[in-house]
Amino acid sequence: MTTTAAHSGEPDTAAEILARAKALAPVLRERAAEIEQNRRLPADVVELLRGTGVFRMGSGREWGGPELTSMDQTRVVEALAYGDASAAWCGAIGSLTGPITSFLDAQVVKEVFPRQDMITAGVLAPAGHAERVPGGFRLTGRWSFGSGIDHSDWVTSGAFVFEDGKPYASPDGSNPHESRQFLVPRAQVETVDNWYTTGLCGTGSCDYTITDVFVPENHTYTFYEPRGRTSPLSTPDAFMRMLCGVALGVSRAALDHCREIATGRIDRMTGTAWSDSFRVQVTLAECEADFNATRNAVYGGMTRLWEVLEAGGEPTPEERAASPLSWLHAYRTSRSIVNRLYDLLQTWSINRSSPMDRWLRDTTTMCQNLPAQDIVLESVGAYLLGGTPKFRISLGITT
Repeated sequence: MTTTAAHSGEPDTAAEILARAKALAPVLRERAAEIEQNRRLPADVVELLRGTGVFRMGSGREWGGPELTSMDQTRVVEALAYGDASAAWCGAIGSLTGPITSFLDAQVVKEVFPRQDMITAGVLAPAGHAERVPGGFRLTGRWSFGSGIDHSDWVTSGAFVFEDGKPYASPDGSNPHESRQFLVPRAQVETVDNWYTTGLCGTGSCDYTITDVFVPENHTYTFYEPRGRTSPLSTPDAFMRMLCGVALGVSRAALDHCREIATGRIDRMTGTAWSDSFRVQVTLAECEADFNATRNAVYGGMTRLWEVLEAGGEPTPEERAASPLSWLHAYRTSRSIVNRLYDLLQTWSINRSSPMDRWLRDTTTMCQNLPAQDIVLESVGAYLLGGTPKFRISLGITT
């Protein structure tokens, strides 16, 4: 693999991509209601996101990409979420293209990703059936919660492998029923129009089906077999790190929105300025404290993990555990902050025209995502105790 020149006009530094994301945030805020009503990102919004560089931010330097650190990627997602959570969610999901290249052969990367801003979406859970055939697999299945599928270029999907209709065991005996990821062109995927939900309405996270599609052997991969250059982005958990930036960006937006209202509001019953109200002061200060502690935990754990991996070291159990715990805490704390601010603003929150209504629903919905569930706590606890974690990918471990 050789480094390629950057394409003309594409952002190639963390500072430039972040600046573009921040500049787009007000536009996304203005179009948030439209995005929500559309139930997927409008085509021009997808292109606006592409223009920020978010979809190419994890692409390796050997492919001409900027290869942002996980910390910088998270900052970009935060900035987009400050404008709209659905757009940021799809931006983070679509940026999977970069890390996926670490698990594919170089020739395949050149073939399927001629540009580094192409969008990959899909569901990693092995919900499909992949039958071994000469040269590859016949893939069939239905997957749920395919965020960003509608505007993607490639779809990656998890499936269990079968041979002659029977579960296929890994040749080395490590897995009695092997599962893999399968990369399929978007044109060979059918979407199911069933995304009617509480929040994150604009992500288009519908079900999708793949029916008897041939997938060449070299278009499949696992997260435990890096084929390209080893880096902190070629570990199983790299796909999940930046997504909690959506929660952080939403809670920051809610805090700023509430503070702006409180600064100029007078209580009609008492004539007291909200800026002098004990209730308002304490609620805002408590929420700021929770936000700062949560955000610092995310970046602190992420930075330490990156430093160890970049140096070629083996993270301690505590260093591995810190990141997934901070992601979960970010989702749950964001929901808590928005709930408290929603109550603080009272009837100023309840109209659909208020961003608080959307943020309440968005944070409630993102907390139903797997990284915000108790299985993370269970898996981290098992790992710290020397047991067997159920959700290994969140810890970035291969055994």
